[in-house]
Amino acid sequence: MSEPKKTPFYEKHAALGGKIVDYSGWFLPVQFPQGLVEEVHDTRKRATIFDVSHMGEVAVEGKDAEAYLQKILVNDISRLKDNAIMYSPVCYPDGGVVDDILIYRLSSENFFLVVNAANTDKDFDWFQENSFGDVRLQNLSSEYAQIALQGPNSEAILQDLTEIKLADMKFYHFLSDVSVAGINSIVSRTGYTGEDGFEVYCKNDGASALWEAVWEAGQKMNLRPAGLGARDVLRLEASLPLYGHELSKELTPLQAGLNRFVALDKAVAFNGQEALKKQKQEGFSRKLFGLEMLERGVPRENYPVKVDEQEIGWISSGTYSPTLDKFIAMAFLDPETVKQTQEVSVLIRKRSYRARIIKLPFYRREQ
Repeated sequence: MSEPKKTPFYEKHAALGGKIVDYSGWFLPVQFPQGLVEEVHDTRKRATIFDVSHMGEVAVEGKDAEAYLQKILVNDISRLKDNAIMYSPVCYPDGGVVDDILIYRLSSENFFLVVNAANTDKDFDWFQENSFGDVRLQNLSSEYAQIALQGPNSEAILQDLTEIKLADMKFYHFLSDVSVAGINSIVSRTGYTGEDGFEVYCKNDGASALWEAVWEAGQKMNLRPAGLGARDVLRLEASLPLYGHELSKELTPLQAGLNRFVALDKAVAFNGQEALKKQKQEGFSRKLFGLEMLERGVPRENYPVKVDEQEIGWISSGTYSPTLDKFIAMAFLDPETVKQTQEVSVLIRKRSYRARIIKLPFYRREQ
C-alpha cells in the first residue's frame, strides 16, 4: 500500500498542532488543539481556514465540451453562464451515482471540474470512457492546491489580499487569474459548511505563500485552522450530501432529495436519465430524511432505524451538532412509514433511542 501524499500545507498543519490522519490517500488534519467543537463555533461565528487540496480538478476543453457535459451530468449545463458554478451528480446508466461535482464555466469550450478526492481516478476514467467529439480532458489534480476560507469574516479577510471587489461576487460564482497576495489564483464564493466563504485554488508553487498571506491577514480577526472533523460536522448541520454516505453507486440523487439538480426534462439524453425517470414515477423504498434525537445517544452511520420492531431504514450520517446543541442524523427511511409517524427509534449498541423526523436542513445561516 502506497504512502499517503502530503499537501503543500502539511508543514503548516504540523506547526499548528494538527492531528494528522490518512484521508483518501492524503495526510490531512482531522482537528487542531482547540478541538472540533470550537472549530465548528469558530466557523459559524468568525472564520476558519481549511486545507482542501486533496480535492481533484479536471479540465474539459474543446468545441464539444458543453455537449459532452450535458451527456455525463444530470443537471442542465446549458443554463450555466461564464464565471458561474453548477453542482451536479454524475450518474451511471442505472441512476446510481459516480460522484457529485462542481462545474466551473470559463466559456462554452472551457470548463473546470472539481471532484471528490477518493473518486478522482475513478471519475477521470469515467469521463474518458464517455468522451466524444472535440473534447480534451486533463487531470490537473496534482498541480493544484486549494484552501477554503469559511465563515462570516471570510470576505473581510480575503479582501485585504486582492483588488477584486469580493462584495460583488455572488454565491456560486468565481473569477480566474485573480491576484491574491500576488499569487495567481481562482477565487470562488463556495464552500461545504453552510456559511459564506471562499475557495481559493492556486498552483502548488504558490501554495505556501498563499496560506501565509491568508493566515497573517486573518489574525486581526482571530482566524483559526479547522480540520476534517469540523468540516464533516458543518456539512451535516447544513444537510449537504457526502459521497459514500448520502450518494453512492447504490443510492440515486432522487433518493437523496436532490431533485432540483436533476434535469429529467432536458432535451439532451444523459447517463441515468431513463432510470431516474422510472424511479421518480414508481417511487422508492428508501428516501433521505432528517432525524433529531430525543434521547442522549449518538446516531452513527449504518445504525438501524425502526418503528416498533420493524426496521425501516438506516443512518447515513450522524453526530453531535455544536451549533444546535443536539444529536442529529440524516437517514434513508421508508417514505410510506414516515407518512404514518414522525417518531422512530435508532438502535445504538443494541438499545433503542427515540428520535423524531424533522425537515432538512438542520441549519441555515441568516442571510
